[in-house]
Amino acid sequence: DGGVNDALMVALGAEVTGGLEPSGTDADGGMLTCGRVGRLPEPMALSDFLPYVADRLHANGLRYVDGGRPVQKLAVCGGSGVGKSEIASLLSHYFRSAGIGSYTLSGDNYPRRIPMYNDAERNRIFRVAGLRGLVDAGLYSASVRETLSGLWQQETDADPALRTAYPWLTVYQDSGRKALAAYLGTDAEQDYNELNGILSEFHAGAESIWLKRMGRTEDARWYDAVDLSDTNVLILEWTHGNSDFLHGVDIPILLNSTPEQTRAHRRSRSRDGKTDSAFTTMVLEIEQAELDRCA
Repeated sequence: DGGVNDALMVALGAEVTGGLEPSGTDADGGMLTCGRVGRLPEPMALSDFLPYVADRLHANGLRYVDGGRPVQKLAVCGGSGVGKSEIASLLSHYFRSAGIGSYTLSGDNYPRRIPMYNDAERNRIFRVAGLRGLVDAGLYSASVRETLSGLWQQETDADPALRTAYPWLTVYQDSGRKALAAYLGTDAEQDYNELNGILSEFHAGAESIWLKRMGRTEDARWYDAVDLSDTNVLILEWTHGNSDFLHGVDIPILLNSTPEQTRAHRRSRSRDGKTDSAFTTMVLEIEQAELDRCA
């Protein structure tokens, strides 16, 4: 009780009537549930409900399916893993409830490449450095080339469990991981200059700022002029919000989670199709290590 899901229900003005599904028992034997189910005071047409949610949670966008009937019963599930988006929305809601203007800015719109191409660049960096590591260690051969080609096709070359079968894979993976760590979250991957400029404009009192939007395809890039004339607090919701490359953040907040929790959160959101891959695990481990260093 009293967690993110309950707070989301409060923000939406809904009465909690139960949980989504049992998740265990407490120390007194009481039933614990994940998520929350609740009811709005009155049914709302979907056309009214969507802007209502966007306003209450200060959401930049919503995904929905039209069920063809009014909305009254709600189910929410937030906060699995780290839950940056949910926490940022709640902070904005409570700031506004206290009469303090707030806007949530997503840093996910500021990588230098769309997700598809950024994933490909991460993979390229890992594999090129891994190959070079094998050459420099004198371990590269025709048989290694053939085996590695098969692992690439299966997308298992980052799996540490294969090191026993292929001892040279240790050098390959360690070399690739080192190069990947030098890329992730750096200025080569993320456009810190543009974000630093936005934070500088906001500190200078700009009433309107052009903010970039980025989808998952090359043609889904655009800018919106956002009115910040009544905004007192700008919340930057981003994995790299405490990076040394970022300037102008007054209060950094770290929401800690393990790579396993983050994977579970991505899986629940269907964030990508390779959530459980060894390569994704490696990326999350590297990002977590950098978060710990900056904390």
